[in-house]
Amino acid sequence: MFCFLFSSRTSLYMEPMRAVQLVEQGNPGGFQIVDLPRPALANDEVLVQVKACGLNRLDLWAEEAELPVKIKLPRILGSEIAGQIVELGEDVDNWRIGERVAVQSNLFCGLCEYCLSGEESICLYGELLGVDRDGGFAEFVAVPARALVRMPESVDYTSSAALTLAGSTAMHMLTSRTEVRSASWVLVIAGASGVGTYAVQIARQLGAHVIATGSTDAKREFARRIGAEFVVDSTDPQWPAHVREITQKRGVDLIVEHVGGDTFEKCFQCLTRSGCIVTCGASAGTKVQINLWPFFVKQHQLVGSYGRNRADLEVTLDWAAKGRIKPVIHQTFPLDRTPDAFAALRDRSVLGKIVITP
Repeated sequence: MFCFLFSSRTSLYMEPMRAVQLVEQGNPGGFQIVDLPRPALANDEVLVQVKACGLNRLDLWAEEAELPVKIKLPRILGSEIAGQIVELGEDVDNWRIGERVAVQSNLFCGLCEYCLSGEESICLYGELLGVDRDGGFAEFVAVPARALVRMPESVDYTSSAALTLAGSTAMHMLTSRTEVRSASWVLVIAGASGVGTYAVQIARQLGAHVIATGSTDAKREFARRIGAEFVVDSTDPQWPAHVREITQKRGVDLIVEHVGGDTFEKCFQCLTRSGCIVTCGASAGTKVQINLWPFFVKQHQLVGSYGRNRADLEVTLDWAAKGRIKPVIHQTFPLDRTPDAFAALRDRSVLGKIVITP
């Protein structure tokens, strides 16, 4: 259901902003395009004019009511934001109006024991931008100043919006939660996805041999183009055996997993001894089984990874500025075509990232 509403200005002193609100959850959900007052700022917040905002699987889960948290509707989704500061809260003194910024999507308190140790991704009081509070599918968004990272001059807004969630998620998985050694074997599940796109590139930059999975010829060829040395067909029930053939029956050292369900269970068949699976998602199902005997006999490791720390986002943008990773953008959509962007991602034919440009 798509419902398009345009309200009049609410104040002579406050210019309205356009925004896309989720008003009804479902598959597909219901959206409306509205004019709203610009967000009021708390003392520690800044107002960012949104120049680009990436669309992610997280947004689809929010639309479909598949997240483990309840979303208060109406809600402006969108968490992968790049933009320009246009207003500062009273207590903000380390930022200036006009600065180009990327926004960390997992908002953090900055005061709990985890934040103080640099582990903002597991903040005790964390919030998801675009889920727990309004996000970036709008012309303006209010965010805590501590969630900002300066954009390198050589990185444009659209590229940043394609990197700041998916790219930094992959960076967190491969450099913070696990270690990629030179000449090791890394298997990237769904290499043409947002996280997969960057996991392939990061692992290659770290010196690994990379195998990727893909469900179509187009996705497998795309994974090759961005750096995968080998690809396997994930629709083939025997794909784990093909992975082992590629590695001469040894298996891989590390698997970047973000699908869950049956795919997650099959990943254990691909691991070498002391191999590790790092997982950050469960789009195909959260309930899985593990055969414990080979798990402990082969000393396998299973590592959870959630979001990113501020340092991960800074490194991701730095790598992009230096050309070590490249944003891969499938298509950009204007703000008023946000429902069409959701439909494209839901269709599962996207290669790389979709970005909304208000």
